[in-house]
Amino acid sequence: MSSAISGLRNHQTYMDVVGHNIANVNTVGYKASRINFKEALAQTYSVGSAPVANGIGGTNPIQVGLGVVMGGVDTIMTQGPMTTTGKTTDLAIQGQGFFMLGTTLDATTGGYAPAYFTRDGAFALDKDGYLVDPVSGNYVLGALADPANPAMGYTAGEVKRVRIDPTWGWASFSISNDGKITGVKADGTTDATNRPRILLAGFSNPEGLVRAGGNLFRAGLNSGTPTIAPPGDNTQGMGSLMSGTLEASNVDLAEQFSRMIMAERGFQANSRIITASDEMLQDLVNMKR
Repeated sequence: MSSAISGLRNHQTYMDVVGHNIANVNTVGYKASRINFKEALAQTYSVGSAPVANGIGGTNPIQVGLGVVMGGVDTIMTQGPMTTTGKTTDLAIQGQGFFMLGTTLDATTGGYAPAYFTRDGAFALDKDGYLVDPVSGNYVLGALADPANPAMGYTAGEVKRVRIDPTWGWASFSISNDGKITGVKADGTTDATNRPRILLAGFSNPEGLVRAGGNLFRAGLNSGTPTIAPPGDNTQGMGSLMSGTLEASNVDLAEQFSRMIMAERGFQANSRIITASDEMLQDLVNMKR
């Protein structure tokens, strides 16, 4: 009965994971979760024995399992489908990497340490011209393009808030695949002086990131330290940006409904074990009558 109870408990968790995935089927940049099970410790009646020379053969161990435990919940970091929006500040990453978001100024370096990482590129400009996540208010981080060394040399203390200063007089702007923001003035000329750039962060183990809610991740103990580089930097494995596009959830509804059925049937089967165990105990009690 205790084994069946562990099965009920863990299949309920299985259903929680599936339900969360289905609930976020239309969440921008959402990455699906997957639960894994493993058997619990077994009760050992015999460890077995080795063959005896010129005697009897070996025997196998005798063990009875004690149920199931949750082995882990993985985050599936595969690419989600792209959806076109036409809004310039909507950004999607084609390939690896995460947008960096920050809120706190580092007084020593003058930069903004990345606090969160996300694949949700539904950004907007605030009244001061800063590119932000309009839901959390976190600043999108980047740097000014370095003509002498455009692809290397960025560290966490050097990233700044990405800003389109209203005093620059831009009439419109565009964001290229490598993260460079190019402004066009009212007279139709391109601003060659002010060139903000969006940077991305990469991790050696992105599945080690910790979910922080609101489509945000934090660096985890097993994610590795972030590598910061411009979009499209092949030496750092960064994907390229797509302006006017958002990455949709990577939840596969067909797969999730199949897993929902598996979770339901697993829960049902374990409940039948409890019912059968109860009937056996009832028969045992009735033996005295």
